[in-house]
Amino acid sequence: MNKPFQRVDSTSNAHAGIAFELAVQAYFASQDIHLTLKHPIDVGVSKIKKKHNFDLGSENPKVLVECKSHRWTIGDSIPSAKLTVWNEAMLYFLSAPSDYRKILCVLEHHSERRGSLASYYLRIYRHLIPDDVEIWEFNEGNGQAQKIHPI
Repeated sequence: MNKPFQRVDSTSNAHAGIAFELAVQAYFASQDIHLTLKHPIDVGVSKIKKKHNFDLGSENPKVLVECKSHRWTIGDSIPSAKLTVWNEAMLYFLSAPSDYRKILCVLEHHSERRGSLASYYLRIYRHLIPDDVEIWEFNEGNGQAQKIHPI
């Protein structure tokens, strides 16, 4: 079957996402931050709240993590639809309780012309990133992560 939007090196996009979440979970565990998968939190911008499952989270310490393993397109084009999902994550962070540490952890992926996808996102969408959100890049090759925002 022809799957033009399927990640080349993965069984499915869902498998790639879960594998990325598990790798990020392992990284934070190595930093003594133990996170559970599909962590439910009540979110909302008004009195009305609804449960949202963050990719990873913890109550002690209070941490919420959204994981995005998106890449530049094969033709080195901007993956606009994928970055829209990052903006959606910003809305969930904005509507989550303020006493949580909030982390968007993204795959470190580079374009020769534009640099890393995360640095591109920061340049274009910084105005949509809440002040209390950290952005981390995760390197699949060495299993390490580094905070790139705020520095």
